[in-house]
Amino acid sequence: MIHTNWITTPTLKTVTCTQTEAKKFLVSNVLTVGKSYEVKNETEEFLFVVDNTGKVGGFYKEYFQ
Repeated sequence: MIHTNWITTPTLKTVTCTQTEAKKFLVSNVLTVGKSYEVKNETEEFLFVVDNTGKVGGFYKEYFQ
């Protein structure tokens, strides 16, 4: 259950949101284009960042630069 501690773990890197045009999901409520986000964990397909709600959420890498 490592994901329960992600909010307090050190930041791996910072990424900037480049777009919120999602095919299946509504991400414009929790991501803002042009804003930088702290990456807490990363997989091949997803970045887990602290989003606008203050919680860690998993998003496709295509939304970030």
